[in-house]
Amino acid sequence: MIAAMFRLCDVSLDGSLCGRNLHLQREQAIAIDDLLEYNTFVPLGHEGGPYRLSLSLTDADLALHISTAQGAHVVTHYVSLTSFHRIFKDYFLICQSYNFAVTRPHTQRLEAIDMRRRSVHDSASELLREQLAPQVTPCLSNDVSIP
Repeated sequence: MIAAMFRLCDVSLDGSLCGRNLHLQREQAIAIDDLLEYNTFVPLGHEGGPYRLSLSLTDADLALHISTAQGAHVVTHYVSLTSFHRIFKDYFLICQSYNFAVTRPHTQRLEAIDMRRRSVHDSASELLREQLAPQVTPCLSNDVSIP
């Protein structure tokens, strides 16, 4: 019961974050589904959810609007995207490499690109956790103890 209280039940993206092509839209939908299935989400100082997370862009920040499942505001947290520029650049280059590699399939090359992609994801995830730490403790497994 306690784990169910500290979970995301909905994630939505505003228009500025929605994919501009079908491939990106599909990738976003998969990421949101994975996040909803495997998460623990603890806004610090709040007694429990489940929670709705709405993401939007404001200037150079990512705005995380957190509310309860019933719509009561919990917290809005802004994450500066400036520190993510290098990660975005790396990820864009990886996507270009992947798109090129797919036209000339070579298993080892695709595996190397996928390993680099995972490494960039891990770096971005850690940076995001650090930036969210003052307000939210996000976890992507069900075996995390609730503070």
